[in-house]
Amino acid sequence: MTILPTLKCMTVAAAILASTTALSFAKELTVTVWAGGTGPNDVYRLDAIEIAAEQLQREAAIKGEELKIKVEKKAYSGWEDFKQAMTLAAEAKTAPNIVVTGHEDIGPWAQSGLVVPIEDYVDLDSWPLNNIYENLMDIASFSGTVYGIPQDAESRPMFFWKPHMKAIGYNDADLDALPQKVQDGSYTMKNLLEDAKKMQDKGLVQPGYGFYPRYTNGPDFWQFYTSFGGTMEQDGKLVFDKAAMQRAYQFFADAVKDGVTKKNHIGMPADQWWKEVASGKAGIWHGGTWHYARYVNQEGLKDFFGNVIFTLIPAGEGGKANTLTHPLVYLLTSGHDKDDTEIAAQLIKIASEPRINVLHAVKSAHLGISKSETEIELYSSDRWTREATERLLPYANAMPNNADFGTYWNIMWKGLEASWTGAKSVDAAVNDVEGELKGTLGDKIIIR
Repeated sequence: MTILPTLKCMTVAAAILASTTALSFAKELTVTVWAGGTGPNDVYRLDAIEIAAEQLQREAAIKGEELKIKVEKKAYSGWEDFKQAMTLAAEAKTAPNIVVTGHEDIGPWAQSGLVVPIEDYVDLDSWPLNNIYENLMDIASFSGTVYGIPQDAESRPMFFWKPHMKAIGYNDADLDALPQKVQDGSYTMKNLLEDAKKMQDKGLVQPGYGFYPRYTNGPDFWQFYTSFGGTMEQDGKLVFDKAAMQRAYQFFADAVKDGVTKKNHIGMPADQWWKEVASGKAGIWHGGTWHYARYVNQEGLKDFFGNVIFTLIPAGEGGKANTLTHPLVYLLTSGHDKDDTEIAAQLIKIASEPRINVLHAVKSAHLGISKSETEIELYSSDRWTREATERLLPYANAMPNNADFGTYWNIMWKGLEASWTGAKSVDAAVNDVEGELKGTLGDKIIIR
């Protein structure tokens, strides 16, 4: 987390004082907030700003000030539509005051001037911001500057269908011990493919359903690169570990060769994937902690813990068990009236208070952003959030906030898709990735 020097603290304090003074003149204003990747379980990404506005209005009234804040909310279920809308809005200078997006957007959006540093508008050393996990604040920063405030946290586990695991020889004690075995490295990616094959051989799942990965591009696949020993960034520079990427590509190619994953799995309908993993039609799959909410609320999996065991992503050759956290962050966009931006920043700060943020964490099955949140009964009494926090979050890594990471990501995915589908051999795919990275990023990436 950025530690503010005394001078900067004074500057921020002055800005906050100015915003407080501005409230007496801001009779009425509209604050717009857009959120990407937001479905029916994630409504508090937007509603929390509305709750914060009500609180700020009440505080203003007690101080004898007149303030009326109208919050206009817009949720985008998909990321492509959201990013396109943001691009068009930025070009038209109609971007929302607040945007909720993945932390990987901070780098390119900061460099393009689309967003402004939130540390210029709030005191990071005051509550509740000083209680947010330090690693999450680091993820919300770019080049030593805090641009955003984490809106949530999450991790991406491996899921196993318990009845199928029992049918291939595991008992309850074995399944209870599985998360620790994965963490210790005694249950590996090799074991995972072996168990997926056993499920198919016994007819428990159809061919191609033993290991059922994510059906489209996403952050999840960087976990496999890490599992096989890969590093994404080192000392501020992107890193392409050729051997680790080759082992990661080979894992998916082997899954297809062994028949436990379908060659044409990528691009399948989303609703089909959700239904199949939540009903036992798939044996082993990976996803996010927030998947729990959809399994239980939309897909009808009422006895989740009776049917599913979850672990870290197992280690592969050369690597270690891990999980990826992909926090969404609140960001302030540029081009707005200074007073409006200052008030928007105060709304983000209030929305980050534990009792408000915990509403999102529990309803959406995400993880909390602060230490205090885990002490709130709604959170601590919820089995999923409690166990997922303890089992996964300490071992989570994140994609780097590097402005060139998107380029790296796109090239990496093209190589994975080509080797997965058999369009290229693993060796050819990795060599092509290396060549494209050299030609595109040059000395911005370390190749080893």
